Amino acid sequence: MTEIEASVSKEEVEAAKAEIAEEADDAAPGEFEVTKEEMSIIRAELACEFPEDYTYFSDAYVKSVASKPYSKDPTIRRPLEYTMEKLTHVMEWREQVGAPDMESLVHLANGPDTAPEAVESPDKLTKAKALATSLNNASLYWHGVTKEGKPVLWIRCGRKPWYPNVEAEVNALILIGDAGIRCMPAGVTDFVVVSDSNSPPPPVPSFMINVLKALVRGYPDRLDVLLSAPVGSIIQFVMNLLLPLMPGRLAGKFILKGVDDAREILTNRLANGEDDIPTFFGGPVDHDKIYPEEGYSKNQGQGTLKFDYFGMIERLKASAKEWEESQKK
Repeated sequence: MTEIEASVSKEEVEAAKAEIAEEADDAAPGEFEVTKEEMSIIRAELACEFPEDYTYFSDAYVKSVASKPYSKDPTIRRPLEYTMEKLTHVMEWREQVGAPDMESLVHLANGPDTAPEAVESPDKLTKAKALATSLNNASLYWHGVTKEGKPVLWIRCGRKPWYPNVEAEVNALILIGDAGIRCMPAGVTDFVVVSDSNSPPPPVPSFMINVLKALVRGYPDRLDVLLSAPVGSIIQFVMNLLLPLMPGRLAGKFILKGVDDAREILTNRLANGEDDIPTFFGGPVDHDKIYPEEGYSKNQGQGTLKFDYFGMIERLKASAKEWEESQKK
């Protein structure tokens, strides 16, 4: 592991730690009331500052952020100004990384190289094709929800490339993350991640650190839990690298288990229990039929996209709707 450790400098780690600490907020559990008037104020300010992206936040999410105890004094609610600052930081980060435009890159990559936008914006086309390449290995996708209606993001570590395009991989994570958030059932604000950590490629510390920064800066209070199984030396190395950088509350959401223990947790968490467990965890559902490896995938359109991105969204919307209907019974 010495070669891997040497690939990220102490200065890079310290810089990442400082950046994460600046955005982190280990709020105590619990919630306070947020009035309709306060919600209107927050909404109006977001609409004014970010007119093209303010609807990204659902009312349920804004309320969940505003209602939390203040980290500096857990006996009171977060001040409205503090909530606005947190939400503004997320929106500024989204602008900085180009999050609102990620899906347009998927459409571009799915079209022909002769399309007017492709011809007029060759740099954008190159970025779009790199994003499609990162999606095509189907190492990251949404499928199903939990008993609480939280979307489930599946990571197939064995499909990850050994030498990734770090920028494109992070862009793919942002794209997929946003897609899942848009498809959340009404009232749901966070998601669950399940990692099939069998046969992962050698870790790329710069990618891992960038993913952690994206999670903290772009998706605060979004992760309910991350379950990873099985636990091997590479996964242990990744956690040893990331845990010291994580806010305490986030670190507590990472669960590393053996496959048998993971299967028990999934039985208790997934909407249909054992019937929703995929074959790679010893269950009946064959994810590979829906999200095959790239070599078994066909082009979705006239471009380079093979991953069924739009089908994934439709399936997740259907799962969310089914869960919402089940709550009415």
